[in-house]
Amino acid sequence: MPTNNMSHKAGYVNIIGKPNVGKSTLMNAMVGEKLSIITSRAQTTRHRIHGILNTPDYQVIFSDTPGILDPSYKLQETMLKAARSALVDADVLIYLTEIDEVPDPEDKFLQKVATAKVPVLLVINKIDLSNQEKVRACMEQWDNILPKAEKIPISALKKFNVESIFKRILELLPESPPYYDKDALTDKSERFFVGEMIREKILLYYKQEIPYAVEVEIESFKEEKKLIRISALIYVERESQKGILIGNEGKALKKVGRESRLDMEAFFQKKVFLELRVKVKKDWRNNERFIKNFGYH
Repeated sequence: MPTNNMSHKAGYVNIIGKPNVGKSTLMNAMVGEKLSIITSRAQTTRHRIHGILNTPDYQVIFSDTPGILDPSYKLQETMLKAARSALVDADVLIYLTEIDEVPDPEDKFLQKVATAKVPVLLVINKIDLSNQEKVRACMEQWDNILPKAEKIPISALKKFNVESIFKRILELLPESPPYYDKDALTDKSERFFVGEMIREKILLYYKQEIPYAVEVEIESFKEEKKLIRISALIYVERESQKGILIGNEGKALKKVGRESRLDMEAFFQKKVFLELRVKVKKDWRNNERFIKNFGYH
């Protein structure tokens, strides 16, 4: 609960940027926990996820967001809306780019970032894959697009220079009581993370369209003294996708279940019994009712 101690700092640090530039890696590095799933595929993050870092003196609420893209279906429209909402409620805005991204001066989203009323940190990621000359040229290029932003080159994966971002965030955060309880790590439920662990394995193990056509619903989550029993339903859009997901003699789905269960046991520090089923929900990514039912807003 908020206190009246106004020497305490608190605020929202929203991480935005194009798909696959390292937003989730950066938030996980900042919070020190794996809250956002990470794969090499674009559009891995579908929801805004808050990772909360607490000390007696501050509460930093990091917000990981879906990548900014031109939507091809209704689910992507919802994801873009989630990314845009990060411009509205930020106390500090991190625009994360990577060394090879070429900014477009006509990009409407970037134009909104340029006129943001809050401090903007332009963080240039993946510099471990580059050299000093290229980093300098990249920073000069961004000077024309986001002239007011502070530019910080980093490697989120190697955790190089991540600490300097954090120090700057603490300087910029407003004085405020905490927004969440001091023992909170995230705004998402255990069920949410279970679904994300399953979806991460599907992103890793399947090719082409399958991972993007998948949604996971946790039907039941029952915690006993030494065991958690979880039943999950994996939705796809077509019968052919269902067959691919299950695989020959169910082997592919068993692998997803086994690897997901190991992650869950590490996360909950408890034995997990996991049951997976697959169901077809035709064209769910273009159905607003289905999208809302799956928790997208």
